[in-house]
Amino acid sequence: MLMLSRTAACLYWLGRYVERADFVARLVEATVRLDALSARPAGEMAWSSALAVTETDAAFAASAQSLTQQHVARFLTLDTSHPGSIIRCLEMARNNARAVRTALTKDAWTSINRAWLLFDNRASPGGTTATLNLVEGVKAETRGFEGAIHRMLRNQANGFIRLGQSIERADNTARLLDVKYHLLLPEGEVVGGVIDRDQWTTILQTLSAVTAYRWLYNEGLTPANVIDLLLCRAELPRSLAGSVEESVEILNTLARQSGLQGEADRLVRARLSRMHRIKSKEVIASGLHQFLQTFIEENAALSQAIARQFRFV
Repeated sequence: MLMLSRTAACLYWLGRYVERADFVARLVEATVRLDALSARPAGEMAWSSALAVTETDAAFAASAQSLTQQHVARFLTLDTSHPGSIIRCLEMARNNARAVRTALTKDAWTSINRAWLLFDNRASPGGTTATLNLVEGVKAETRGFEGAIHRMLRNQANGFIRLGQSIERADNTARLLDVKYHLLLPEGEVVGGVIDRDQWTTILQTLSAVTAYRWLYNEGLTPANVIDLLLCRAELPRSLAGSVEESVEILNTLARQSGLQGEADRLVRARLSRMHRIKSKEVIASGLHQFLQTFIEENAALSQAIARQFRFV
């Protein structure tokens, strides 16, 4: 039997917002470190790309602020004027968590609340050290939340949170890789040069994939291998293949628990079948941007199908 649709929706979006907050924190941290290593204009390009990945570039341009680490870091962490900042993601996560408080364990709720309290009365992240301390705190609390979710009863509440996380994770990885492919490398720089290498390393750092890359690839850092890792290697939870496999698994479990199957199941299984067939070299040759844009569109369609199937709306 399906739980109340409103409860299921809150749990699903709780998972998405926590995952999004964690991703933005990792992106800010990695960009701060890249900026410290880069000579201008590479640093400005790195912060511009961070805004593009989070789809906050238009909102930032409207704010008329200069493209500096201080301004962009604050915009992505503490600015409440747009929905892409960490503080707004945590606010929405906390609101959803409060609505379904009885469905969560004490540990899960405490992690959300502590993450929110990190921002209590914070007007500015300050300098580089303060920014890194703030995002590290967010990462620690979101890791605590994820650990609490994995220790929860494997019921529908657990499933909807994890489903939201897997859908959000796939979206974040696809957007990050797409922006890198088009925006990060400054004009005139050499593909495979120092700046290019640093930026691909930043992607791996954002997705906690540096060690995974070293385990799976014997040669040094190459864009082709990074793309292969993030597209096709299901062993990596934040890869597109890994996220899709997890979504299929969770939807199968929810179908058994709720008795509901439908459009979302068909879409995600078709997507998994396609992911099993793709080869990263072929994707690069035929158009990585087009592939990722299609993936992002399919992800949005899948989220909408989940909402209809489980009666969120």
